[in-house]
Amino acid sequence: MDFRFSAEDETWRGEIRAWIEGEFGAGWRGFRGEDAEADYVFAAGVRQKLAAKGWTAPAYPEEAGGLGASFAQQAIFNEELAYNRVPGPDLISVGYVGPTLMLYGTDEQKEHLDGIVSARETWCQGYSEPGSGSDLASLQTRATRDGDDYVVNGQKIWTSNAHHANWMFMLVRTDPDAPKHRGISYLLLDMETPGITVRPLINMMGRHGFNEVFFEDVRVPIANRVGEENRGWYVGMATMDFERSAIASSAGLRRNFEDLLEFVHDNPSALAIRRREARNLLAQTAIELAVGRSLSLRILSMQGAGLVPNYEASIAKMFGSELNQRFARTGTRILGPYGQLRDGSVRALLDGAFAESYMGTVPSTIAGGSSEIQRNIIATRGLGLPRG
Repeated sequence: MDFRFSAEDETWRGEIRAWIEGEFGAGWRGFRGEDAEADYVFAAGVRQKLAAKGWTAPAYPEEAGGLGASFAQQAIFNEELAYNRVPGPDLISVGYVGPTLMLYGTDEQKEHLDGIVSARETWCQGYSEPGSGSDLASLQTRATRDGDDYVVNGQKIWTSNAHHANWMFMLVRTDPDAPKHRGISYLLLDMETPGITVRPLINMMGRHGFNEVFFEDVRVPIANRVGEENRGWYVGMATMDFERSAIASSAGLRRNFEDLLEFVHDNPSALAIRRREARNLLAQTAIELAVGRSLSLRILSMQGAGLVPNYEASIAKMFGSELNQRFARTGTRILGPYGQLRDGSVRALLDGAFAESYMGTVPSTIAGGSSEIQRNIIATRGLGLPRG
């Protein structure tokens, strides 16, 4: 494993930092609006700026609108944006849809790549259903052939940004009599199609990011199917294999840790626990942050060597998700009752950051593959344990 970045990589890092300082100023500490809609509008504006520089999808080949960047350069890009709290390109559109279409899409379907790299198209993911989360292959949303179309009926849930998306990629059941991992197809759906209803799901922070989406006789052209009919499970799983290092999450968490460390240093009287206990908690977090970044760098090293991370990506994802929750608890413990106040309260510490993160990290061990699923992958594919 080689965790070192080359001189060329570090030059690229400097270019990104210079752009961030030029756009947002040397004292930039990030943007957080009063609600999720304000955050989305700000992020959409930043994505237009990235698109204007040709930075929407650095890792895409040049013929697809990218820079042909290496795995390391892509990771540096994601790390610097996350550390500096600058919204990056839309992960679902750029990280999932684009690579899938490059691998499996028809020439007509690949025309979406232009919309993705120009930030004109925003995509959402139609996977989870009320009865199909971790056991995704049990999904029941039906797609029945009718002439040149599929007619889709059913429901998806926890669909991030469905209220903003132009398109959805989705898994549907096209053969109800086949074994559950077969009989599934992968479709591209225009969100303006009649018969689609999007309803908001408000999270415990009072924010609207998730949705439930209902389909009633929604017609999808057969030409919008990616891959073979009834073989969509394999396309769908390939989609989830992209963008695996989790280095952006590690970088964002490191920045939040530095903010807490600075606050503790400058405001010792504000601590709700003894300084020695706070020092021990912060030291433990610093160690775990270093471990998390090392796990991400291991994945990058493997990708650079032409290997395909599998259980290694599950380790990084699980460790990072659980570290996010531990750090949120650490922050609220150190800051005490005032640390539990949300932004807007005159007595909130650190602008209520830890009250927000304590609530916001609750689903992190579920979203993107639950910790239980990740442990199963590590056990069977990493340790060679039998399935039980």
